[in-house]
Amino acid sequence: MISQPPAAGMLGAQAAPGTQVVARIALLLRLVGRNPAGTPLVEIVRDSGLTRPTVHRLLTSLAAEGLLDHDAARHTWHYGPEVFVMGTVAAARYPIEELARPSLVRLAEETGESAFLSIRRGAETVCLLREEGSFPIRSFVLHEGVRFPLGVASAGMAILAYLPEAEVDAILSDTETFAARWGSQHSPASIRANLERTRVTGYAVNPGLILEGSWGMGAAIFDRSGRPGWALSLTGIEPRFRPERQKTLGQLLLDEASRITQTLQRPPIA
Repeated sequence: MISQPPAAGMLGAQAAPGTQVVARIALLLRLVGRNPAGTPLVEIVRDSGLTRPTVHRLLTSLAAEGLLDHDAARHTWHYGPEVFVMGTVAAARYPIEELARPSLVRLAEETGESAFLSIRRGAETVCLLREEGSFPIRSFVLHEGVRFPLGVASAGMAILAYLPEAEVDAILSDTETFAARWGSQHSPASIRANLERTRVTGYAVNPGLILEGSWGMGAAIFDRSGRPGWALSLTGIEPRFRPERQKTLGQLLLDEASRITQTLQRPPIA
């Protein structure tokens, strides 16, 4: 099944109490981070499946530790300063952003479109970086922190296409749930057809499947073991992604993704 934030009843239903609390806190942190502009309590309660008192208690505790901030004027929750500190420390172990930034700049400059780096997290992708292009009309479907299931959006399609077939089958197993959430255009059959096209060309194309008129293309980046762990993507409006231009955009994505992959796969310096 495509990964979505688990409901409260699924969180630690068979786990020790301490594990359940950790799972709930991790879920709330993910939900708060979905929107850089802040997430209202009502959305967090709805998407977590937890009761409002439980959510409020946990969010307040996280804020007391500096992990979250509460905007009393807008009634929204945001990441706090401690999350920033932890992210800065963790970034030293994961140099992908440093490696990808030059590629994003080149893609944005050469195409005029907005360029992105996304990372795989379980059965989802999370957008990490964005570089604006010069073309004045943009798509805002993708932004830093936004999550999509694998198979939704071009980055997730590019990654899913190069996972083992057994993993693909597991991710696409819950046909009814997936189609109900993302529409018939994201049915497992439609996704599998797109996966086949992606394997032929090497790059994925999202022809306005999330938002009409908002197109995207993506190419996978592979880790040292040869597994797809990240993806570069370009987004923009439909007229900028006509068939005659897709080959050019696709090749640019593949070139930059290959550049990053080769760097990641170099043996570490002793």
